Amino acid sequence: MNSVQNDILPPATGQIYTAGFWLMCLSSFLFFMSFNMLLPELPDFLTRLGGAEYKGFIIALFTLTAGLSRPFSGKLADTVGRIPVMVFGSLVCFICGFFYPWVSTVVGFLGLRLLHGFSTGFKPTGTAAYIADIIPYERRGEAMGLLGVAGSLGMAAGPALGPYITAATSLNTLFYCSSGLALLSLAVQGTMTETLPATQRQRFSWRLLRLDWTEVLEPRVLGPAVVTLLCLFPFGAILTVIPDQSQVLGLQPAEKGLFFTCFTLSSLLVRLVAGRASDRYGRVPILRISTVLLTLSLLLLTLAHTKPVFLAAALLFGLASGLNSPTLYAWTIDLSHPARRGRAVATMYIALEAGIGLGALLAGWIFHNTAANLPYVHALSTGTTLLALAYLLWGVKKPAGHAA
Repeated sequence: MNSVQNDILPPATGQIYTAGFWLMCLSSFLFFMSFNMLLPELPDFLTRLGGAEYKGFIIALFTLTAGLSRPFSGKLADTVGRIPVMVFGSLVCFICGFFYPWVSTVVGFLGLRLLHGFSTGFKPTGTAAYIADIIPYERRGEAMGLLGVAGSLGMAAGPALGPYITAATSLNTLFYCSSGLALLSLAVQGTMTETLPATQRQRFSWRLLRLDWTEVLEPRVLGPAVVTLLCLFPFGAILTVIPDQSQVLGLQPAEKGLFFTCFTLSSLLVRLVAGRASDRYGRVPILRISTVLLTLSLLLLTLAHTKPVFLAAALLFGLASGLNSPTLYAWTIDLSHPARRGRAVATMYIALEAGIGLGALLAGWIFHNTAANLPYVHALSTGTTLLALAYLLWGVKKPAGHAA
């Protein structure tokens, strides 16, 4: 373990998982459920507004503002505090949910998606920095696995519940439910204690929003950022085309979220094991395994002409993501400096948003509302995971993290 890690770590004594940790998990569950429950319905909503050709922008615009806001949320998390950054993200999510029912044009919808992206640009950055503050190094992967379980439960429950709410009530009711969940996430954060040391805290001022290039990207974590970008590209593509692919394969309207449910539930099964495994065997070896599984899942999606193969691909994709996500978080935090932890997390998230956004944008362009183009979307995603695997095998000279 290097000197930077020793500077970062809290003592490995006392209670590891405090009330603050479990409150953070609850807040993450509510937050991720809030905006993910909209995903299965948004492509049809945009089509009814006359913007079917812009489906790729549903995710791409959301991730664009999320990515652009990361350097600011990272700096603010390191100066103003972790909790104010999280509160702002949840507040944006709460407000945007109320505005979807009032949107009547394609331009208005796309503008709202841009604004909604600020929510994930802030909330997860503060969350990851908060967890890093309270969990010792040797349990970090495990803790990220537990936090990932909470987020994944929200990601699973949201898309599964969204279509049922719409079918039983109305689309507007779905939007208001999304907003209400964000408000609950916000309320939970109000019960938590700030973890940024008092000596680092500053009052918010507009000058804190002025950035130089050293505050945009954290060089220490460029390795995890590269892998994150390449491995999250397929996720953006899947978010864009899976609702349509579900219909092509004959799934009923209320089943449009079934792929996301299978994917998320399978990721839950492996997240705890993944976190502990990366603590024990190292971050890079686990990432190599997850990237191979991710590649296999995308090959299955390319060949998916029946519902069982389609859902099998979802399960395999979930297993790969369950291994990948907590390990990338832990690797990023391992390499970060305590005074720049928020910026390090933000750098990883910039890569995440760039990968998801590019995946969504290119998937929408290639798919072009033509079912015959779906295999090409998944083939492109397969290419990015193969690049990630090549980097993990030959670009990382020495396994970083616990094994370093």
